[in-house]
Amino acid sequence: MMINQQTLDTLVGQLLGELSAGYGGVMVSLGDKLGLYKAMAGGGPLSSHEIARRSGCSERYVREWLNSQVAGGYIAYHPCSATYELTPEQAAVLADDTSPVFLPHAWQVVASMWADEPKTLNAFRTGKGVSWGEHSERLFCGVAAFYRNCYSASLIQEWLPTLSGITTKLEKGARVADVGCGHGHSTVLMAQAYPQSRFWGFDVHEGSIEIARRVAREAGVEERVSFEVAQADEYARHDYDLVCFFDCLHDMGRPIDAVRYARTAMAEDGTVMLIEPFAGDRVEDNINPVGRLYYAASTTLCCAHAISENGTHVLGAQAGPSRLEAVLRSAGFGTVRQAAQTPFNLIIEARL
Repeated sequence: MMINQQTLDTLVGQLLGELSAGYGGVMVSLGDKLGLYKAMAGGGPLSSHEIARRSGCSERYVREWLNSQVAGGYIAYHPCSATYELTPEQAAVLADDTSPVFLPHAWQVVASMWADEPKTLNAFRTGKGVSWGEHSERLFCGVAAFYRNCYSASLIQEWLPTLSGITTKLEKGARVADVGCGHGHSTVLMAQAYPQSRFWGFDVHEGSIEIARRVAREAGVEERVSFEVAQADEYARHDYDLVCFFDCLHDMGRPIDAVRYARTAMAEDGTVMLIEPFAGDRVEDNINPVGRLYYAASTTLCCAHAISENGTHVLGAQAGPSRLEAVLRSAGFGTVRQAAQTPFNLIIEARL
């Protein structure tokens, strides 16, 4: 079979670019953990010696790291003065850990995927699952940090107001369940915004629940927030006005059972808010960087956990709006609508 040299060169070039990006991810993680980006933020053009002094690191290592960042386009370089500069845009992505586009923590998820490769290989060969708790600790920290900033930017200001009458209920005093709450950042954000309401967070991963309790204490909302280890179809029923699933329904082995249980746990006029990864309904709709990211995560993390629960309906992270609506309607919800979307998420409202 003849090989098209131009096609081959293009593919090799693409893979070399992505190999370079993989190396670059390690450099971004180092820069974040060593405080190198923060040392540069707002400082204008700086020498490698000054950046090393500010960060408390060795200048020779810092200089080499800086050059890697310049080569990757993450830091500006001024040849005339041999100085380095972090622009405001670069700082928003790399130095400001409160920014909705702060991304260094996302590489911790990639690190966990590499660390857990033997488990993934075994899963492919046997068809068995890999539960959330079996993964490297980097996964939990990376996912929580990545989504925390996203939720901080959008949950209170944009997503909740799109739901019918929910903000009014929350302001007066509502009962809210956060199913699959992880480290509890979404739960605590809502508790801080709505002091008259009461919140419960549930997750199967005990380590995440312990961290969630600490997050609530540090935020000063522990009197109105409870975190418990529980399955998605076994947590305490409290006639919830709102039941939330934040980027977790697709991880569950029995998603229809989970939303059916939510229906029994909420008030008659209650609402389910489903936040899921953005996707189209067809594979060809998801041929883009976000789709690729989510399909990869789904392969090693999401489907693997659902299968570990002896999943009967493994959605995957790119389920798309039609499949998600079908799940909700199968569970008995009569009103289902897409309330909003972002480049990373679908926001879906379901009512009886």
